[in-house]
Amino acid sequence: MQFKLKKIRSDASFREFFRLHKGKKTSIIVTAKKERFKNLIAYSTINRFLKKKGIHTPKLISQHLKQGIMEIEDFGDKTLLHYVKQSKNKLNLYKKCVDVILKIQKIKPVRKIKFGSNKYLKLNSYNIANLHKESNLFFDWYLPGVIGKKKSFKYKKIIKSELHNLYKKIFFKNQFIVHRDFHVSNIMPTNKKLGIIDTQDAILGNPMYDLVSLVDDVRIKVPSQIKNKTFQYYLGKSSFKKKQISSLKNDFDILSIQRNLKILGIFYRLFKRDNKPQYLKYLPYTWSLIELRMKNKIFKNLETILKKAINIKIRKKKKF
Repeated sequence: MQFKLKKIRSDASFREFFRLHKGKKTSIIVTAKKERFKNLIAYSTINRFLKKKGIHTPKLISQHLKQGIMEIEDFGDKTLLHYVKQSKNKLNLYKKCVDVILKIQKIKPVRKIKFGSNKYLKLNSYNIANLHKESNLFFDWYLPGVIGKKKSFKYKKIIKSELHNLYKKIFFKNQFIVHRDFHVSNIMPTNKKLGIIDTQDAILGNPMYDLVSLVDDVRIKVPSQIKNKTFQYYLGKSSFKKKQISSLKNDFDILSIQRNLKILGIFYRLFKRDNKPQYLKYLPYTWSLIELRMKNKIFKNLETILKKAINIKIRKKKKF
């Protein structure tokens, strides 16, 4: 049998991916030089847990943790992003994604998942401290990078204080398993099923978070009509009561802004620290999503502060 190994892609993590050809069969080789626990052990553990619950995740074929190598099932080379871009019925594809989110949300939340003989992977919760930890990437990387350290220091405390007030308003607490990066680039159609990848950051959190990741995806400009209809489809298929809808909408908007502030920080860090300038092209649309959600009146103070700190010209920049 002839073996052939070909590098296929990289992502925002420290992993590298290769397609292994074994005759007519293929598999994916994942390597991780850094953060091996998260990128290999956590990934395979959560994949196995979700697979047992009926979620289509890559099957683990073999792993060699000391060498930082794992072999998993090959879901092909086209993510759902490819199909969304070409489809004339984008809403139908988004509805299928919502069905997967709802299926994940029906899984009984667990605090830890067993791997090995007597080891456990702990699932953290999206408490206020963790929300701040993520949005701090905006203050640590993006803000000083685009307006300078001195001006950044001036606004950091004010913006963080306002975010804290907003995070305290989140109504639905950590009652659901959250994928945490559920967007069309992490969903792969395979054998009439939607395969889910990049599960290693799963956490216990709010029911809106994965819907935010899907609907307010910075990598693809989804028309507002489809965003709204996808949100309404979720409401119609979920078991939430009518009186809870306003709380769900507020949670959605708060988490969208939190997530997109984090993304501004991550993508600027990828540019500055990891020499990946290709991520800068997403920054203007990320700001558009933040501005869209700030139309909710609960963001009046935050909107005023951010306008003073970061002007429109900076928000639209793709090169620094």
